[in-house]
Amino acid sequence: MSTAITARIAEGVLSIPAADWDACAGTGNPFLSHGFLAALERSGSVGGRSGWQPLPVVVDGADGRPAAIAPAYAKAHSQGEYVFDHAWADAWERAGGDYYPKLQVAVPFTPVPGPRLLLRDSARAPALIAALETLTRQNGLSSAHATFVDSEELPRWQAAGWLMRAGTQFHWENQGYAGFDDFLGALASRKRKAIRKERAAAVEGLTIRHLAGAEISEAHWDAFWAFYQDTGSRKWGQPYLTRSFFPLLSEALGDRVLLILAYRGDQPIAGALNLVGADALYGRYWGAVEEVPFLHFELCYYQAIEAAIARGLKRVEAGAQGEHKLARGYAPVTTWSAHYLPDPNFRRAVAEYLEREREAVVHEQEYLGELTPFRRG
Repeated sequence: MSTAITARIAEGVLSIPAADWDACAGTGNPFLSHGFLAALERSGSVGGRSGWQPLPVVVDGADGRPAAIAPAYAKAHSQGEYVFDHAWADAWERAGGDYYPKLQVAVPFTPVPGPRLLLRDSARAPALIAALETLTRQNGLSSAHATFVDSEELPRWQAAGWLMRAGTQFHWENQGYAGFDDFLGALASRKRKAIRKERAAAVEGLTIRHLAGAEISEAHWDAFWAFYQDTGSRKWGQPYLTRSFFPLLSEALGDRVLLILAYRGDQPIAGALNLVGADALYGRYWGAVEEVPFLHFELCYYQAIEAAIARGLKRVEAGAQGEHKLARGYAPVTTWSAHYLPDPNFRRAVAEYLEREREAVVHEQEYLGELTPFRRG
């Protein structure tokens, strides 16, 4: 005789004890940690009028503690997701519906693949997906979206009938390199020379410093905040994160926070923020208050490669988009998202679109793969 399983909606990540959350999330991906997601809430980067209302969905185990959690949010817009559904929203609203709010299972503002079903008990996964579907239907939401789903988790969503969407990112893979020069040795001669020339131009007259954990002071965060505001205002109109998020993040994650700064004399002029995972270095935010040719590539890509090699990490994930990463040794990889659309007609139209889009992604990646700088043969 089967036992009924009940899901509940928690009042934000902060309402769940950190030990219970992390027992489900694990320690490999820092973005899924209680520390990271709670810092978003504490800082006001989500909640309030941000358009990201935290609604974590929880399935408890027999011991009364969370056995499965989905980091879910009610979304009032499609900003900060990096999987673009604006055309879907337009089509739904032209048909007379309200696309927003929708349900988003994701890490806000973070295009980093990882599990979206946080499981202390893997047997609870179907119940957790069913709970997300029920939440969507019962509240009359247009759709639910699990974005940047780890490829190993895809079969769970497919088995539940969610629609699969493919995308492309550019990751650097560590082939057991002993150092940056070892990596350069794997490249074609012309590309190797171009990178050396680019790096020399980027750092001329500058000093590069790597700071982690307790080495990062409020003065460093003040400098980085200026960098982040400059980039955020140009990309999104206004930055997604608040000033208080950064020290909260540093306090929560400690040495897993890596800040790479470029100094002219005693003055920091640019910086890149990274998080360190179990097997990857994740590049997240960058900015500068002085325009220096190639400095973006140096701080975000080459310095990240050096940091990953030094730590024995398997790869660098440098964020969304950016075909310019190809020439710097980053190769195309497929990212995935899963989508639940209760309306059968809407689902049919989107399914047909996604089938064509997946085929286009395959062809695009075949083409992009030919543009990597590695020696052939």
